[in-house]
Amino acid sequence: MRFESILSDINGFGRFQKMIIVISFIGRFTLPCHFMLNNFVAAVPSHHCDISSLDDGGIFGNLSLSERLTVSIPIQEDGTPSSCEMFAEPQYHLLFNSSNINELPTVSCQNGWVYDNSTFTSTLTSQWDLVCDKRGKNKATATIFFVGVMFGAMSFGILSDRFGRRIMLLVSYISGMLFAVASAFSTSYVMFAVLRFFTGFCITGIVIVSTVLSVEWVDIEHRKLVGVIDSLSWSFGNVGIAAIAYFVTDWRRLIVSVTSPLILAIITWRWMPESARWLIANGKLEQAQMYLKKCAKMNQKEELTDTLKPEILSTIIVTEKKDRVYSYIDLIRTPKMRKLTLSTGIVWLCVACTFYGISFNITGFGLNLYLTQFIYALIEFPAKISVYCVLDKIGRRRTLVGSLLMVGVCLGINMVVPKDMSVVRTVVAIIGKGLSSASFVTIVLYSSELYPTVVRQNGMGYNSSMARLGVAVAPLILLLDDIWTGLPQIVLCSLTVLGGIVARTLSETRNKCLPETIEDIEEHW
Repeated sequence: MRFESILSDINGFGRFQKMIIVISFIGRFTLPCHFMLNNFVAAVPSHHCDISSLDDGGIFGNLSLSERLTVSIPIQEDGTPSSCEMFAEPQYHLLFNSSNINELPTVSCQNGWVYDNSTFTSTLTSQWDLVCDKRGKNKATATIFFVGVMFGAMSFGILSDRFGRRIMLLVSYISGMLFAVASAFSTSYVMFAVLRFFTGFCITGIVIVSTVLSVEWVDIEHRKLVGVIDSLSWSFGNVGIAAIAYFVTDWRRLIVSVTSPLILAIITWRWMPESARWLIANGKLEQAQMYLKKCAKMNQKEELTDTLKPEILSTIIVTEKKDRVYSYIDLIRTPKMRKLTLSTGIVWLCVACTFYGISFNITGFGLNLYLTQFIYALIEFPAKISVYCVLDKIGRRRTLVGSLLMVGVCLGINMVVPKDMSVVRTVVAIIGKGLSSASFVTIVLYSSELYPTVVRQNGMGYNSSMARLGVAVAPLILLLDDIWTGLPQIVLCSLTVLGGIVARTLSETRNKCLPETIEDIEEHW
């Protein structure tokens, strides 16, 4: 007997399932805010050396601000004032003649920096002077966060398969909120970096657990709808961070603001059910019966509650020991599982690296920071709605392969389009961002359908870790433009092609029952 048969009898997409989706939506809103938070809290405002030490109490004090900067700050080759150097002493002759400026002696900033606070009241950069020779620490905050996310994905995958989806979701809510709020009160860079690592570690459990919970409670016909709805919470979060950051320009208050929705998520958790699939797979038939009866009652199928007996539920999984503890080793123990694990891991890494490689290039439009973030987020909505329309028509595999290859085409086009054609490049970049978003929502749903119930959470945890590895690598890829301007685009384009080729080897899951055991994979997939 298949679990889908029971779901079909008690309505696999009724009020009960919609309640799960709403509760998950609330908790997932804060994730994209934290994932894109570094674009705002670690933004680098315009800055120059603090030149107050050059005031000798004479002529310097009588100059206007612009004149003081002229005699104190050297001009770079591109015509902009230097951010990291100043003249050793005021060069008053520059007020009348700016020639031979390159021959004048300069020193690094002696007394810190002065920042332009017109856009941001305070950022990590201005808080701890993470500029010039310390700019690497600024970029490291994002990498540290995503390394935490990577390890958290693996850990929550194991823990939720061992102790259950529901309790680990609560653990992720509470611990993620506590570490995030604590990071807002950091008194040093090291303290902030450590707390951001643990924030990433804990908060990733939300998406790992809620995605699987949603998929395991809905019937075959509505799995794609649930996958798209879950992904739209990500898009709402991306739009939300642009709006919140626009009004909250202090980095400490911004972190608290984007974390606050978790309070509501914790309150609504009490109505979140445990996965009946997981309970049955682990021999907890009485608890599974309780939740299935709640589902039937809420979905107005109360007449079927008497048929949901433990002895009937026990026939759903008969080929695996119910007291066995599964681990990541089970993902590579058998041939087909090994192939599935390797293939999905590569695809997740390629999809995530490309998606965030595009998303982190937030200054690429030449527009202000908030508008760029808003446009990048807005394009996700039509992209994800389009995915919903085509998933059942052409299947998961073709949708994933097609979207990845088209992202590669967009990246390739922008490599050959001249930079002075900014409108064309902007339009192509937006389309590429939308397609990369489509590939992301497809692989999340696709993977949750490919892995069997007994190791599904482990599989999603492993895949999410591979994705976070890709996210951590993405900023480093963008730094390759120091070697050659077009190199980041070539690397990202190559990754999309590789991901598309590997995705072509995966099995199609359209209109198929979810596999319950590893034997299902080895025998039927």
